[in-house]
Amino acid sequence: MIVAERKTISELVEILRPHRNILVLGCGTCVTVCLSGGEREVSIISSALRIASRVQGLDFTISELTIERQCDNIFIEQAAEAIEKADAVLSTACGAGVQAIAERFPSKPVYAGLNTTFLGILEERGVWTEKCAACGSCVLHKYGGICPVTRCAKRLLNGPCGGSREDRCEVRPDRPCAWQLIYRRLRDIGQLERLMEMEPPKNWNSSLSGGPRVLVREDHRV
Repeated sequence: MIVAERKTISELVEILRPHRNILVLGCGTCVTVCLSGGEREVSIISSALRIASRVQGLDFTISELTIERQCDNIFIEQAAEAIEKADAVLSTACGAGVQAIAERFPSKPVYAGLNTTFLGILEERGVWTEKCAACGSCVLHKYGGICPVTRCAKRLLNGPCGGSREDRCEVRPDRPCAWQLIYRRLRDIGQLERLMEMEPPKNWNSSLSGGPRVLVREDHRV
């Protein structure tokens, strides 16, 4: 199972500040079980954003919707109309769900409302493509909904390595260059100026590099 924790409201306000009509999109599976991104949490986050909007004079218009799974196109289709009507989407899914929405709606800004902290075990036949490393400090909002930590073979945060060939990764030629994807995505949603911002070295303390992780929600303990 995927486990995640909510970003702070102040952080979400800064991420969403350029937008007005915002859809807070919940996910009804893993992040609901871990009490971070289901229908209840969508309601709490939306209420907090409305209050922050009034206090700071931001004029947010917040709508709410929760679907069964954001990583499944069948369920994403149920949110298509609401997503198209919004200026931006705040997803309370895991990092994989955020990227699934971003890929399905390439001209729509999609932001992560959670920090995906770690992944559990899912045993089923099939093929999976890793798109979220559960690093514990989500930066998807800075890169157009595409994760350079996971999808760049060198985990580069400030641009490509220069070794790609015809949009293919130097390390894995069978994979697209993550930074080509990031550039095109930011271009398509009108946020290329983000590439001018320098991202500092990543703090890996919240990742698996810091050892086995435990997430405790004191407000739900008995």
